[in-house]
Amino acid sequence: MNRLSRAPDADPLYARPAAERPSYATGILLDAQDFTDEQTYHRGRLARALASLTGGGTLAGLRVSHSPATGAPSPRPEEIRVEPGLAVDRLGRLIEVPRPACLRLQVWFDAEVAADGGDRLRRAAYPNLDRFLSARALAEAGTNGLPPVPARGVVADVFVRFVACARGLTPSFATGPFDALNAVATSRVRDAYELDLAARESLDDGFDGLPSPGPDLAAIADPAARRAQLQDSILDAYPASGRAGSEGELDPLPEHPLGVDRTSVFLARVVIPVGAANPPARAGAAVLVDSWARRFVPSALLLGRWVGA
Repeated sequence: MNRLSRAPDADPLYARPAAERPSYATGILLDAQDFTDEQTYHRGRLARALASLTGGGTLAGLRVSHSPATGAPSPRPEEIRVEPGLAVDRLGRLIEVPRPACLRLQVWFDAEVAADGGDRLRRAAYPNLDRFLSARALAEAGTNGLPPVPARGVVADVFVRFVACARGLTPSFATGPFDALNAVATSRVRDAYELDLAARESLDDGFDGLPSPGPDLAAIADPAARRAQLQDSILDAYPASGRAGSEGELDPLPEHPLGVDRTSVFLARVVIPVGAANPPARAGAAVLVDSWARRFVPSALLLGRWVGA
């Protein structure tokens, strides 16, 4: 990936452009920006629809798991593995991971120690870890191949974000104050992705840093009260930031720590067992991956099966 193409503002949709499309007339002069604006309008309208319909989250796949290191005859480093799948971010952009991807856990841990002597890992290490996990992870911990919750562990979250990747350099006229016969320009932009593992600091009994699940409509037994809550939820759903034509940064969601792109989609929480020393050192217990605290976006087929269709 080109480093410039990975900048968040490389994609026009990151700026939440106003819904403005080019208007053509015979003889009108056009340049490259007009064609970019045409694409941006149609991409933006589709993205707004997807963001409003889904709210952002996992559409299919993207299961996260821990893969321990192996030795000879087939050596393999320790990894946090993300299976292929599809998500939609809060701007409505589709993020597809077409093949298995991984983050090397020990490499990440060592880099965190080297960056500041392990101070950030110390701030992300907690006892009483039950308060930071999903109900399903707590119910299955120690069973179904999931390790038990450790006594103390570093909490880190897995994110995936949309990346625009420049490809296909082709000869073109030079732009700007240049005089060149060998200028090139990008002829294709691929919708790609980037994985990130972020240590979670500042968690406590009142803030677990997990995505907000929204109102639990299924828990409301009275049909009239449930309908009223549904209506109110829709009326309150238009975001304070991220509106078309709005300026400034997106507001962070509860799952977005400082330094993580605010369009990133939360995939899983990873608990890395550590000892009592500070800075923390890894303990021998297995790494616990909680893949169920994310936002799930079920398909119409699954919803149909839910209601017995």
